[in-house]
Amino acid sequence: MKSTYLHDQQVIHPLLLKYEAKLNEKCCESPFFHELDEKRYGLMRRVRKSKVKLFREENIPLMVKEQELCTKYSEIMGGLTVEWEGEEKPFPFIKSQLDHLDREVREKAYHAMMSAHRQIKPDMDAIMDELVRLRHQIAKQAGFENYREYMFVEKNREYSVQDCYDFHENAEKHIIPAWNRLADVFKNKLGVDTYRPWDNTTAKLLKKPPYSEVSTLMDGVSEILGKTDPYFGERFNYMRGHGLLDLEVRKGKGPHAFCAPLLVSGDIFVFSNFSPSHDSLSTLIHEMGHAVNGYLEFSEHGPFDQHQWRAEIAELYSFGMQLLLLDKLDRFYPDEEDFKSAQREELRYAFTMLFSPLSGDLFQHWMYTNPTHTAEERDQKFFEISKRFGLSPVDTSGFEEEIGMSWAGTIHYFHVPFYTIEYSMSMLGALQLLENYQKNPEQAVESFKKGASADLNQSIAKVYEETGVRFDFSEPVVKQMGNFLEKVIQEIH
Repeated sequence: MKSTYLHDQQVIHPLLLKYEAKLNEKCCESPFFHELDEKRYGLMRRVRKSKVKLFREENIPLMVKEQELCTKYSEIMGGLTVEWEGEEKPFPFIKSQLDHLDREVREKAYHAMMSAHRQIKPDMDAIMDELVRLRHQIAKQAGFENYREYMFVEKNREYSVQDCYDFHENAEKHIIPAWNRLADVFKNKLGVDTYRPWDNTTAKLLKKPPYSEVSTLMDGVSEILGKTDPYFGERFNYMRGHGLLDLEVRKGKGPHAFCAPLLVSGDIFVFSNFSPSHDSLSTLIHEMGHAVNGYLEFSEHGPFDQHQWRAEIAELYSFGMQLLLLDKLDRFYPDEEDFKSAQREELRYAFTMLFSPLSGDLFQHWMYTNPTHTAEERDQKFFEISKRFGLSPVDTSGFEEEIGMSWAGTIHYFHVPFYTIEYSMSMLGALQLLENYQKNPEQAVESFKKGASADLNQSIAKVYEETGVRFDFSEPVVKQMGNFLEKVIQEIH
């Protein structure tokens, strides 16, 4: 299996890159290319032009080496184990212990995780050093000043570098104060005087899973989707009845969750592999946001092409679905305090998806505009940015080194550079949707459906507008969401 994968990576993929470039060039040189209807094919034309602009045959060997390094990273992380109570446990198991109700267990797990990171740190530094060097060379050979400039073209971004910097700054100014307020609530509920790194990952206040059997999970999700909108519930029941929901835990089944469009049948398939937990409930609702978006797109416009998929749009409807169902979680948590704890956990997640991708984006801006930085400087910068954002309310004393090196546990920095700020952008839109929902539920749901069936060839801003929200990271919009989050915290508290 590994030899087949390496053959594909080292032999087939370079050929694919070369012939894909020839096809794009031939397409762009066609006399009919510019006669294509702008409304329907404008996005496709821009994507192909970008690909032609970026391609350099001399970069293919560098890209192969880049993928080899990413594979090496995955192998190291996939094989990472930690000794736990006399047994060797996989790293994800130790990470899951950060959710434990017992604070001593959480602290022990945190120390174990940091110890594991320290063991692989030299390898992680070597891989990232080489990735930064390779990516800078790829960008220079393609005619760009640095890899950041290259990636903004590669991603066909509809916003500027300065827009990103403004978003970082506005979130730090208006979102982080509200996050600190929510942290005070958690600290009070946890009964701790000092908020430490092992207290910061989840609320730790949900004492039991919201369901025990997958059938119970599906019954409840069907009900709350249907209460939000009959179409949402009907789609879920259709998927359930046609074997399009694979949610059972099985030995040998892959981890995590995803939603995949089936372009021939026009159906949507949802896969997950989670034991009973609030996270699994939340994830299923999230994936159903993607599914509803997919079904509405299919029904209005037919199958969509890969170039039309943009995370800034797709994640708006998955995050949006989670927030639209926030007021119905009592279906799974009939006890009032458990219900509020579940809502706080969803709110914590919303905060996390606002500031974590932003801090990671800022970290990568720094890395790739300072390509000769040292490993020590990288760790220092990561700690500095983390304290400005997610770790703002946390007492990190004595753990500066551990936090500084923890960037190595984020796969995106290795495999998909400059990807994740899209999550922050879409969460900002989803929070606007929640604000609209609290004012007028029926209208907000109709706007959700209208946006989720919008023409994907439009600009991101236009799709957001059809959803009743703004694709805007300016200070007034971010400040409005910061104030709204403060209000929601008070209501749940």
